[in-house]
Parts: sequence; C-alpha cells; structure tokens
Amino acid sequence: METISECWVITNGAAGNERQALALAGCLPWPVRNLTLTPRAPWAWVAPRLLPGAQLVDPAHALHPPWPTVVIGCGRGAAFFTRLVQRQSGGTSRSVQILDPRINPRHWDLVIAPEHDRLHGANVLVPLGSLNPVDDTWLAAGRAAWAQLANLPAPRLGVLLGGPRHGIVFDSVYAKALGQAIRARHQRDGGSVLMTASRRTSTDLFDTLATDLADIPGIRWSTSADGPNPYPGILGWADRLIVTPDSVNMLSEACACGCAVHTLATPGLPDKLARFHAGLRTRGLLHAIDATVPARQTPLRETRVLAEQVCQRLGLPGFRENSVYPR
Repeated sequence: METISECWVITNGAAGNERQALALAGCLPWPVRNLTLTPRAPWAWVAPRLLPGAQLVDPAHALHPPWPTVVIGCGRGAAFFTRLVQRQSGGTSRSVQILDPRINPRHWDLVIAPEHDRLHGANVLVPLGSLNPVDDTWLAAGRAAWAQLANLPAPRLGVLLGGPRHGIVFDSVYAKALGQAIRARHQRDGGSVLMTASRRTSTDLFDTLATDLADIPGIRWSTSADGPNPYPGILGWADRLIVTPDSVNMLSEACACGCAVHTLATPGLPDKLARFHAGLRTRGLLHAIDATVPARQTPLRETRVLAEQVCQRLGLPGFRENSVYPR
C-alpha cells in the first residue's frame, strides 16, 4: 500500500476531541492533516463497528491513498474512521484511538483511555487526565499574547467556567455559592480575578458572577463579543485557579499549569467524573475551593510522555516538542 509520512487526525469537530487528538499529533514528527468526519446512518448507529459497505462511508472523500504513517482519532465516531483507515491501508497505517471506543480495544494498534474509564488491555495506555498542549512553551506563548494581564494586581486568580452536564446543575444557588467563595478568596489574598467562560457556560451563571464580582479588579470574558478569548493568557498568568467541576479537559489543562487548582463540586457527581476528581485529589492536584494550600504544585503533564510511549510501542520515529494550539 502507498503511504506518506503524515499524521491524520480525525474527530467529529467537537472542540474537546479535536484538542486532545491535535495535542498528541503535535508531539509526533510528521505534518498533521486535520479531518472532521462523521459517519452517516446506519453506520453511525453502531460505530465504531464496521458494517458491510463501511468502505463507502467517506463524507468528505478524504480517505484514500497515500495512507498516513499514523492515524489518530478521538471519540466514538472517529473510532469508526480510524478502524477504516487501518483496514483500507492493509495495516500500514498505525491506528491510535483516544477515549474508550466502547468495543474491544484490540481493533486498534493503541487505545488511550483515561483512568476513570476503567478500560484495560495489552494495547491500552492509561493517563490520569485528558491530553492537552499545555506545557512551558504553551504557557509562555499565552503570557506573551496577553502581556497586558501582567499589569493586573497579583496574585491573579483565574476562574474557568464550564457548563451543565448530566448530573451537574449550575443553578442560582451554585452561582451564588461560587461567587461568595471567589470573593472570600480575594478578601484573604487580594489581587485580581481573571474569569473566562466556555461554549457551555450559561448566561445566567456568567452574569451572576460578573455582577457579584464587579468591584474586584480583573477581566471578565463571556463570548467573542468581548474580543479574543484570554484563556491562554489566564492559564499563563494565573497564580491560582478555580475551575468548575464539570469538564475533564478543563481540569486537566488547569492542573498542567503548575499552580494550585480548586473547585466547588456539588454532591452526586457522575461516576466517571467523581473517579477523575478522586484521582486528582489523591495526587494532590485538586483542592476544595476554600482549601489552604501552597500556590504552586507539580504540574500534570502527560501528553509528551504518552507520545513517547506511542512511538516506542508502535516502533515509530522519535517524537518532537509539543506544538502550541490555541483554544
């Protein structure tokens, strides 16, 4: 089969999936081709199982020779296509699937599934959190791009807001409790508050916090109407971070910064998320919102280590430094 020294990244376009796959691909020594693909029915109903005719499911007409050295997918729909590339290439393309594909991992060369997924197998790599590009180079780029944040009073408290998900509700009671906790931290430490929302953050949550914290120096970012998202700058300049408990990706990136990370978690977290929180707390990476802990802690940086393991396990050439991807 005809191959090319290239890495294909396949996701459904969801920001969290794409970010993980690109972070891993950025450590590998080949140009990256980023593909957004979603299988259509009936194949989508059973993905990543390959029903008869699966080779005809190529919505962007992107899967054809020359085949890549390695194909990386993230998410169940992408798992369909990483299997398909591996099959169509006659196995010359090595397949790496991120997150539990919900079927036996033997269908891929390697599967990377976080500890809280409880997936095991001879070809399964198990990080604590999600893959991400946050390292010293990425943080330095964030500080350079948002140099004006250095003018805000220190210590700088970064606040990262997610959104509701199954089992987690951010209602007015939660919003008020979070605002009071942020204010209490500011009253104790002084400094400024740097707050940013995500795509899932409700207007009610953001507006409540923005109103309650209006007299505290800092920045508040909600949507593109407020200008570019300062997320990389906040992670780069924060002396301490508060993160809502809903997002594995956001918590993983916060814990990669090297500053103390706090959260306000409500009772009854979904099981997988509760296991992830427990893993972070056991390792001293996540703390209660009012905990008194040092401002610096050992960062959680797993992507480069995993890239090295991928290359070693698949007999591929050496990896490279992680590239910088914007949020």
